[in-house]
Amino acid sequence: MSKTVRLDEDVHARIKEQKRADETMSETIERLTSDYSLLEFAAGGESDDTEQLRELLDEANRADTAMARARLDESEERFRSDS
Repeated sequence: MSKTVRLDEDVHARIKEQKRADETMSETIERLTSDYSLLEFAAGGESDDTEQLRELLDEANRADTAMARARLDESEERFRSDS
């Protein structure tokens, strides 16, 4: 079920600025109003989702590392072919 919520234009604009490309407005608001913060995570605050969050962060780090390596390899190949 969905609900209609009235927002001032400036509030809507601020939320829209925070919206990610793959999110709905509802998902954005949910993310922005979540009770769990990265500061709590960094401080070692434990919750039922802590292990899952750690795994997701590790996975994101691995993906970033792989992407950086691929870009570096691609740049190196272009440099060698230009030489």
